[in-house]
Amino acid sequence: MDIRQLRFLVALDETQHFGKAAKSCNVTQPTLSSRLHNLEDELGIQLVARNHRFQGFTPEGERILAWARNILAACDGLQAEAASCKGALVGRLRIGAVPLASVDPIDIIDTLSKQHSALQFSLQTHSSEYIVNALHRNELDLGLCYLEGMSAQHFHILPFKATPMVLLYHPNHYCFEQDTLSWQSLSSLPLGLLTPSMHFRQSITLNMANVGVNNEPVIESDSVHCLLQAVKKGMCCTILPTNVAKANDDLGLAYVTVDDGKIISPLGLIMRKGEPSSPIAKQCFEFLKGYEEIFNKGGICSE
Repeated sequence: MDIRQLRFLVALDETQHFGKAAKSCNVTQPTLSSRLHNLEDELGIQLVARNHRFQGFTPEGERILAWARNILAACDGLQAEAASCKGALVGRLRIGAVPLASVDPIDIIDTLSKQHSALQFSLQTHSSEYIVNALHRNELDLGLCYLEGMSAQHFHILPFKATPMVLLYHPNHYCFEQDTLSWQSLSSLPLGLLTPSMHFRQSITLNMANVGVNNEPVIESDSVHCLLQAVKKGMCCTILPTNVAKANDDLGLAYVTVDDGKIISPLGLIMRKGEPSSPIAKQCFEFLKGYEEIFNKGGICSE
């Protein structure tokens, strides 16, 4: 058994496809398949269900996969620790972020990359629930997500201040003269919103329900880009955190603050407690705790 076989196994889980897994590992598909067969022979159990194509992992394979992730994390941690002893921080930091976060994850990455030029980054967009589970499975190092129900027993937590909600619109199709809009004034507007499973959408729904407004969106999408394009074409308006609206000034859109727009739960940066731990994640998390200015659009809570 060697480390590359374990990396092949994890890559297969991440891609769910032999060819894509081989490509991500820079090997041919026959090589990857052969090395996984060798691993199965060595362990004496079948790990992968096959029928000319990948059909998932066997129950035994799922158990071995969890060990593989832990071993790889420990190996990466060892290399990062050695680099840290020499005053360098190298490796890959895996970050998961919710869409429409009031703190832009790219701001975090930009700041960390300036501090640690050899650091590499992986950024994924998911729901808070997915991010928490991925941290537990050691598939992510840091999570930028909502803190509702978050356990301080299992996670280090860095809460952020909330930013106001705004209505984003195209000035050629809509005109608002007020400085702020009430939720009632949005009742008849065509809206494009995130899908109901997304936390930010749930916050919008709750704000509307609290004042008796029921506005069924004309467009629902889990893609912020799709919503922005729909607004750009004048098909609808959308509701966003202020910083996201400001970040898209180049689209020729305008925005106005929605009065008393509240997020159900604060946003924050989280890191899993327990072993195996990532020296990279630890150092980056501690660094960000003392670097409040990168969150000037949202800010770190002072309490």
